Amino acid sequence: MIIHLARAEARLPQVEAMMQAVPLACHVVSAVDGQQMSEAHADAYRRKLMRPTYPFTMRPSEIAAFHSHRACWQRILDDDLEAALVLEDDLHLQEDVFPRALNLALANIQPGDFIRFPIKLREERTKEIATSDEIGLHVHDRIALGMVAQLVTRDAARALLAASERFDRPVDNFLQMQWVHNVRVATVWPSGVREISAELGGSMIGRKEGLLQKLRREILRPLYRHRIRALARRHSHASK
Repeated sequence: MIIHLARAEARLPQVEAMMQAVPLACHVVSAVDGQQMSEAHADAYRRKLMRPTYPFTMRPSEIAAFHSHRACWQRILDDDLEAALVLEDDLHLQEDVFPRALNLALANIQPGDFIRFPIKLREERTKEIATSDEIGLHVHDRIALGMVAQLVTRDAARALLAASERFDRPVDNFLQMQWVHNVRVATVWPSGVREISAELGGSMIGRKEGLLQKLRREILRPLYRHRIRALARRHSHASK
């Protein structure tokens, strides 16, 4: 499933290239447009819903991005798929790495798993699931941000949908909260995935801020990360 915003016509050639690069049947999933959200979509966002409190107000584009991923999870259930590869439309898939990373994930995925294909490795590995040549599949004590490419099982989709009927933070921040959704999240690295949004006209979730807003984010972001890290560590120890 390739998430694509209809008005981002400049990305259509990239969508076609991705469909050719992925060794699976591909479908384009229409992204929810932050400029034209329904009342129901907007109402799903509730500030300060969970702990630790997310310190920033979500932008319409972030709310829409969350709903776009929820649409993919719902389609997995509606089509009764065992799993689906969910991709954003600003990726380059390295033909010498990505197919092998995908094969490793497919060979070792378990019901209920959510396997990330990040553009950078920001976690410290804690448990090895499998390796093949230089590619490894691991579970980590915390989950890094980013939702560009992931393999989502049916049970994971069901759990994530149930836990996110209302949400208060971006979808990748929500994924970090395993104590909320109880989905096993693993990471494959190297993933063979590279983000090329800058080459396609920039991110569709850009943020323009003044100096005071930037300063506020620089102060609050590390405090929030520390709280998330502490809860993730506590959850990791409790689940062992």
